[in-house]
Amino acid sequence: MKIRASVMGLAAAIAVVAATNGMVTAAAPTPTDSLAKLKSGNARFVASPQDALPISAARRTELTKGQTPFATILSCADSRVPPEVVFHTSLGDLFVVRAAGNITDKAILASVEYSVEHLNVPLVVVMGHESCGAVKAAVDTPVGTSLGPNLDYLVKQIRPSVVATASKPEAERMRAAILENVEETLNDMITGSAILRELGTKGHVTFIGAYYELGSGKVYFSEPVSLLGSAPAPHATGGHN
Repeated sequence: MKIRASVMGLAAAIAVVAATNGMVTAAAPTPTDSLAKLKSGNARFVASPQDALPISAARRTELTKGQTPFATILSCADSRVPPEVVFHTSLGDLFVVRAAGNITDKAILASVEYSVEHLNVPLVVVMGHESCGAVKAAVDTPVGTSLGPNLDYLVKQIRPSVVATASKPEAERMRAAILENVEETLNDMITGSAILRELGTKGHVTFIGAYYELGSGKVYFSEPVSLLGSAPAPHATGGHN
């Protein structure tokens, strides 16, 4: 089953994130609530990146009793893309999973599954970013050239996105490959995890793609992927083929 997230629409006319005044309940946020909080936090980061994050000793103590994050973010491990800062959040707000190139493997899938199944997180975001070094490595490395077993694994995961965007003009190819990689990761996540797929079809979680712009600090979002009521797909292992 191929899940199309319309992530490539990010390259065209996705609206810039805007501040929102919607109230969000801490106990049981909906996917819409969670997305609104992400957009609001990012708008504050864009407008006033110098503002301190809303972290306090009281919040730190409160979290010793447990956690109720409102969104899960799978992002690249790049040092320039810390989700907690990008979305101007506090301790305990986001369940963050990071890997170079925001790819999936069994450990990544297990982490996301835990956040959704056990912490009841209603929104899962896969966030790529401008000038991603992992995607650039996949673009620049000729097929058959080895960078070592671990980097070869990483490049192999991203290469389908590079192939899919090979016809793009040179000036657009990197961005297109990054966006395609976000979509591929969303697809891998949904098809590679029976748990996520089941919770998605029951309406317990929504998936969405995102793209972070380094210079401006803006995050652009795709249309949410809702699996509510869709037919289950055969189980597959995580990661691109």
